[in-house]
Amino acid sequence: MAVQESLGVYKEIGLTYASQFRNLTLTNVFRLRNLINEKCKDTEPWHLIALTVGCTLMSISFYRILFQSESLFSRCKKLFFRIVRRLPIVGTQIQSKLDKALNEMSERMVLKNGLSYVHALPQTGLKQEQVMEKLKKEYASIGNVSWETGKVSGTVYSGDERLTQLLVKVYGEFAWTNPLHSDIFPGVRKMEAEVVRMTCTLFTGGPDACGTVTSGGTESILMACKAYRDLAYEKGIKHPEIVAPVSAHAAFEKAAHYFGMKIVHIPLNKATMQVDVKAMKRAISKNTAMLVCSAPQFPHGVIDPIEEVAELALKYQLPFHVDACLGGFLIVFMKKAGFPLKPFDFRVKGVTSISADTHKYGYAPKGSSVIMYSDKKYRHYQFFVAPDWQGGIYASPAIAGSRPGGIIAACWATMMHIGEDGYIEATKKIIKAARFIETELRKIKEIFIFGKPEVSVIALGSNKFDIFRLSNSLTAKGWNLNTLQFPSSIHICLTLLHTKSGVAQQFVKDVKESVEVIMQDPGAKTTGLGAIYGMAQTIPDRSMVTEISQAFLDCLYSTENRCSAKHINGSAE
Repeated sequence: MAVQESLGVYKEIGLTYASQFRNLTLTNVFRLRNLINEKCKDTEPWHLIALTVGCTLMSISFYRILFQSESLFSRCKKLFFRIVRRLPIVGTQIQSKLDKALNEMSERMVLKNGLSYVHALPQTGLKQEQVMEKLKKEYASIGNVSWETGKVSGTVYSGDERLTQLLVKVYGEFAWTNPLHSDIFPGVRKMEAEVVRMTCTLFTGGPDACGTVTSGGTESILMACKAYRDLAYEKGIKHPEIVAPVSAHAAFEKAAHYFGMKIVHIPLNKATMQVDVKAMKRAISKNTAMLVCSAPQFPHGVIDPIEEVAELALKYQLPFHVDACLGGFLIVFMKKAGFPLKPFDFRVKGVTSISADTHKYGYAPKGSSVIMYSDKKYRHYQFFVAPDWQGGIYASPAIAGSRPGGIIAACWATMMHIGEDGYIEATKKIIKAARFIETELRKIKEIFIFGKPEVSVIALGSNKFDIFRLSNSLTAKGWNLNTLQFPSSIHICLTLLHTKSGVAQQFVKDVKESVEVIMQDPGAKTTGLGAIYGMAQTIPDRSMVTEISQAFLDCLYSTENRCSAKHINGSAE
């Protein structure tokens, strides 16, 4: 009874306080209302309406200015440089430098040996023999880089002649097929489904794991971002954000640009070159639509801490994408090849999607990749369906409508032909070559290797000289490496071609010899393409770099034997 009486007393006290608080709140509300009415008693109603509308529009405009996919600082920076470039003297000098760079770029693309471009259809079609002769003389023979020797970074991942012959035959059998018409070409549908299932199995996907075949790593990444954007919209997130390392593939920026998302870049641990997990945690907000890691990332060949980021994904209930486009078909076989890795696939709880390129270390022809999801509920957000089109119900799994069935067939044939044993053996050769090169290069004290590369990419830097000088020297010796920025570095991406007898040893020898020559004058300036790449990093106005890049792309489509800067950028000045 005493307890019940005490509870009754507490209840009465609570009700009394609640009543007093309610009365006080109402009193203050009435006072505020009376005060506002007193201040506005001489104001005409239309003034109040106009003021309300004006303030609302100003608030909306202010909100739109502040909250965009591109930061306010970045937009102000661009505006500042646009103003500077309009200044007469500065603008003229900048344009002069740009024109010089564009002319030099155009000069490098001039056709040699009297070759010219075709501008119109031939009046009479060429015979097949004539077409093949023209292909061999005027197209296949252009260029002075020979990838067959194994001196090119990445690019061609197999090149095996017998595999090439198989792919040509298979593509020929399915050259006219289109998976869009699955009722007409059920065989292609079956092959695509099997490619996806085999890949999901490799990445330890469960029975609900699923995916689609895409045209390449970029489309696979785009599809994952599109799926998670739509999922974010469904959750009520109006401005979805991609939280990704600065080392993540540029396709994530492309996805953000295409799909109206914002990408939040997370810095790397400078010692390991892995994403800073603590910084990623701080970047997570109510707008976060997805988290991203790479296995491995392209610049330095380092695998991000997948398990740690997966814990964040689970804690904050976020989708988590692992980009394994580059090395996916190596890392899944590394344990059986004798090089075990930490878990990186669907075994890690929290990983909801993985992208892996079959046209890299899967050795399929270019134009094939797989995007995988841990559950069909995620893939549904990737699909596009137009239920009310007059042409019928239109449903598409990825970006393209019509797709080349021949590529899917060739991808399927490659995987079936090589088999698990073949992939394990290829992985063993590539990783052994990569470990040999890494071990030998670490002995050269004037250069260093970024992080701890665990797969097939080895990135080099130097504190003693401009690393782009080493790139130039190796280019002169016939090598073709990738140049990187922020920080300045170069990397080699090993393929089966680098496992040929003597290739890895020759690379180490050429690096050692080049460094010895460079250290005779370590302070000398870089020339040629290396100088251009190094200079590009120092330009504060990144729009200039964009302009030069756009002009380069224009040059790729130019059918003029010699383009001037005026022709490239359309400038009338």
